[in-house]
Amino acid sequence: MMAPKLRIAAPTSARRQGLILPLCLSSLLLILLLFFSFRLTPRSPDPAPLVRSASCNYSEGQWVRDTRQIRPRYDQRCKEIFKGWNCIANGKSNGQDLLRWRWQPFACDLPLADPISFLERYRDTNIGFVGDSLNRNMYIALVCMLRRASSEVRKWRPAGADRGITFVRYNLTLAYHRTILLARYGSWSATSDGGALESLGYKQGYRIDVDVPDQKWAKAPNFHHILIFNTGHWWWAPSKFDPVQSPMLFFQNGVPVIPPLSPPQGLDLTLKHMLLYLENWVGPEKIFFFRTQSPRHFEGGDWNTGGSCRREQPLSANQVGELFSVERNGTNVESRLVNHHLSEALQESRFHILDVTSMSEFRADAHPSTTGGKKHEDCMHWCLPGLPDTWNDLFIATLNTLQTK
Repeated sequence: MMAPKLRIAAPTSARRQGLILPLCLSSLLLILLLFFSFRLTPRSPDPAPLVRSASCNYSEGQWVRDTRQIRPRYDQRCKEIFKGWNCIANGKSNGQDLLRWRWQPFACDLPLADPISFLERYRDTNIGFVGDSLNRNMYIALVCMLRRASSEVRKWRPAGADRGITFVRYNLTLAYHRTILLARYGSWSATSDGGALESLGYKQGYRIDVDVPDQKWAKAPNFHHILIFNTGHWWWAPSKFDPVQSPMLFFQNGVPVIPPLSPPQGLDLTLKHMLLYLENWVGPEKIFFFRTQSPRHFEGGDWNTGGSCRREQPLSANQVGELFSVERNGTNVESRLVNHHLSEALQESRFHILDVTSMSEFRADAHPSTTGGKKHEDCMHWCLPGLPDTWNDLFIATLNTLQTK
């Protein structure tokens, strides 16, 4: 059945025509006024969408409490977690609560890493973590996240690594190469033959060869496609490198550097040579990251003088400023001092910086503290699961951005 035609009745008098014409003109004028008003009047901008790009500074933001139901990336049953860092299993009072805090950058979102996507995207890839136990913290967090998604693994020690694991289905290998100074070091004692150091009164100490990489990672650049480096804590560690009893003694080209260098000067020279080693020995297809310093949160003293970290909430911005002030030269100033040296050394290098310091300075609540199984409180390492999971979010987001260029 056909639809009825729409009929428009024609006006039957001049009076009607006289009324319609002004009405049409008025309507047209109103439409034009509205159109130009819309075009010329400034509009309130729409809320800017959160951006995920290389231009986003993930390191500037704040911790927000997430009230949503959160499925942990992994739990305390992950066998890779070092016992002292397993805060939930060890009964830390806020161990579960640590999972409720989410890092929110000011200008964008930091996406949560997806283990399946990561495994798929980085098939046939070798990724190495080179550094001290804080890089081990980060390495274990990533291993635990991926093991929850893929349990078929092979453990081994590639290229001199302290530990390593291959996700067999994806042929993706992660490894941790332990090195506290990056450079080769060992005990040194004066000899009866005498020498430059002996003539200055040195009898013992630690020899650091600033131009020779530690053998535990020297072959890592040849094996790995992606490397994440760190160093810092041990350069400010008088408990091991006592300036009188066991000083750092720096060697270059096999001979001692005279006059002797201070530890900060030695760090600068070591970084210079390690960067040269990587630049000259490794091809451009490799991807290098350097993680900034992980902060400590000792309050009331240092690790060996009764310092503690028993807070159960993140610090405020003002508290962070007080605890890490360089001007006050407090117990925890190490992280900002180290970062200054890293910044100077890494300028115009091929390294991509993973700035974890700013986000981590707030998290005085996220250390093992009294549940770390030590005689002193552990206010340096981090609970797992915990903050290093966010470090890995940062690493993976940055890496994915680089891969899409």
